[in-house]
Amino acid sequence: MTDATSRPLWIGTYPRPGTAPGSGEGVHRVDVDPADGTVRAERLVATVPSPAFLALHPTGRTLYAVSETPAGTLSAFRLDGPEGDAAPVVSGAVASGGDDPCHVLALPDAVWVANYGDGVAAALPADPGSGDLGAEAVTTFPGAGSGPVAARQGGPHAHFVAAAGDDVVVSDLGADVLRRYPASPAPGGSVDGGADESPGDVAATLPPGTGPRHLVTLPDGSLVVVGELDARVHVLTPDGDGWAPSSAAPVSAGAAAGTDFASHVTLSADGMRLHVGVRGSDVLAVHRVRYPAGSSGAPTLEHLADVPLGEGAWPRHHAVVSTPAGTGGAAGATPATELVVVALQGTSELATVRVDTTTGRGEVVSRYGLPTPPACVLEA
Repeated sequence: MTDATSRPLWIGTYPRPGTAPGSGEGVHRVDVDPADGTVRAERLVATVPSPAFLALHPTGRTLYAVSETPAGTLSAFRLDGPEGDAAPVVSGAVASGGDDPCHVLALPDAVWVANYGDGVAAALPADPGSGDLGAEAVTTFPGAGSGPVAARQGGPHAHFVAAAGDDVVVSDLGADVLRRYPASPAPGGSVDGGADESPGDVAATLPPGTGPRHLVTLPDGSLVVVGELDARVHVLTPDGDGWAPSSAAPVSAGAAAGTDFASHVTLSADGMRLHVGVRGSDVLAVHRVRYPAGSSGAPTLEHLADVPLGEGAWPRHHAVVSTPAGTGGAAGATPATELVVVALQGTSELATVRVDTTTGRGEVVSRYGLPTPPACVLEA
C-alpha cells in the first residue's frame, strides 16, 4: 500500500536494445518520495509489448497503454484495487488504427491515439463511467503532407494529441502542422485529415522543418509547441479558428538542429514555467513564461537554466510530481521547488530532478535503474 506522502507513478517501458517487443518489458509501478526524490517499491504490474505511452481515464478506473509496434495496439487495464494498488487487470485490447502508436489521450467518452508510423490519428469509444473500451469501430483520420527534413518528414507522422475545448489537436511531425478534429467523432469510418478536408482542418502551420512533437496550452489559450527537428520551442497565439506562430527560441542553451532533439514539455501548476526534455545535450531545460501586462500581446519565453541529466541519458518523457497536501506552503502559493521525474531511455533510469521555481536551476537528487528502458512517466 502506498503511504500518505509518497506519489505513485506508472512507468511505460521499451524493450531492451536489440530485443524484440514482448521480450520482458511492460508497465511498472513505483513510488516517489516528494521530500527527497527517492524512488522505491518498483514492480512490474503488467506485461505488454512496448508500452511507449500511458494515459489514465478521468474516472481513474482504467489505465491505457499503446504498444509502439507495426499494426499497433491499445490495451486497457481496470484498476479496481484500493487506490489502484492492485495489479491492473486487462479489460480489453484493440487495434490502434495505425502503425507504431506513440501517444494516447484519454477523454471521458473517447480514447485518442497518435500513430506515428503512418500518421493516422484514431479515436476509440470509451464508457464514460468506467473507461472500458466500447464495441464500436475505431474512427481513423489519415494525415497528409511532408516536410523538408527528408530522413524524418517523408510523410505524415502523428505524434501527440491534446484536448482543445470540444476538439482535439494532433501534432504532425512529418508535415509541420497541427490538425483539429472533433473530440467525440461519430464511431466507425475513416475521414481524410488533409488540409482541405473537414473535420481535420489544419489549425496551425509551423515553419518548415520544425517537426512539431509535444505541446502544452497556456492559461491565455496560446500554445507552446516543441520542435523535435529544429531544436526550438514555439509560441502560437489564437488566430481565428486556430493558432499562428508568434515567436520561437532555442529549446536549450546552445541547442542545434540535428544534434539536439526536444521530447516532452510540461507546464507548471501556476502556468509560469516550462520543462522540456532535450535529447542529445541530455538536459531538462526550464523556461519562464512571461505574460503581457495589458489585455493584448503574446506570451514570451525566457530560458532560465538547463539541468544536466548525465551523458547518454536521452530523456524521452517526464512528469511534474504534485506536492502532498500541507507541504506546499500557503494555499495557492508557488512552492520554492518542484520535483520532476524524468524517464531516461538511454540509461534505463528514472532521474528525479529538484528544480528551483525562481531561478530554474536544478539538480538530479535521485536515480533509479529499471530492467528495461523507461518511455513514459504518469502520476497515478
